[in-house]
Amino acid sequence: MALGATIAFSLATPIARSLLVGGANPSGLVTIRLIIATALHGLAIGLTAPALFRLKRSSGIIALLAGVTNGVGMLLYFMGLSRLSASITAMLLAMSPLIVLTLLVLRGEKLTRRHAVRICLALSGVYLVIGPGGNVDTVGVALILLSVLAFSTQMVLLQWYLRSLDPRTVAFYVSAGMLLVVGLYWLGIGLPWQPLGTTGWVGLITLAVVSTFLARLAMYAAVTHIGSSQMSMLTPLEILLAVIWSVAFLGEQLTVAHVLGGALILVSTLLAIQRLNLTWRRPRWRTWFRS
Repeated sequence: MALGATIAFSLATPIARSLLVGGANPSGLVTIRLIIATALHGLAIGLTAPALFRLKRSSGIIALLAGVTNGVGMLLYFMGLSRLSASITAMLLAMSPLIVLTLLVLRGEKLTRRHAVRICLALSGVYLVIGPGGNVDTVGVALILLSVLAFSTQMVLLQWYLRSLDPRTVAFYVSAGMLLVVGLYWLGIGLPWQPLGTTGWVGLITLAVVSTFLARLAMYAAVTHIGSSQMSMLTPLEILLAVIWSVAFLGEQLTVAHVLGGALILVSTLLAIQRLNLTWRRPRWRTWFRS
């Protein structure tokens, strides 16, 4: 499930980038994507196990909060992607495990010198990806990094509070929370929309069904069985695949500085994942799961 989710997620960045380059509005694209995905999640539960719609109030609030957080992240991600190439965006998304590890400091994890080294490696990588001369849109970079923070916060909430729930329930309520925030935003800015055409709709449906509905269902199921840290071990594969798709199908080109920067970010990611594996396994986490 984790591998399937990783492959499905890797398709999202190049497909979304191709739609945005074609003139699609970011907020409208995200909203339609989530309408389709949320409807599929609801339909899947309704046809197989309607009882899964029932949820304790506390769990429901956390699931919706995770969804709202992720929805903000997805809006920022699409806005940033409209300003950056898919391959560079994918490299920046690789910082997620490092940010997850940083968030653990808020829950009592000790801040070590090794973590400072990981942060330095990641920031050096971001500097090279942006370009010493500022060749990459810095606003786009900032939007993507903020989206990574939102995505990472969602993963931490899932690990801490929702791991015991059925993945279908989590997927539906998180998706509903995402749809709520992006739908309100789209409504607030006047529902802008650009006709997509047949190819565009194929891409959007692929985003909604494969890279959202199926990918998130598989991801939440994987987190339930193996935890967020094990799931995050596949982040480098997701980034590598996303870069390959971007270069192969979008014709994007990477400079030596981009490659070096991406390598530094991935090294930092691998070191963060190694630390996460130790952190999640500590006995006190099991106590927090039950609280």
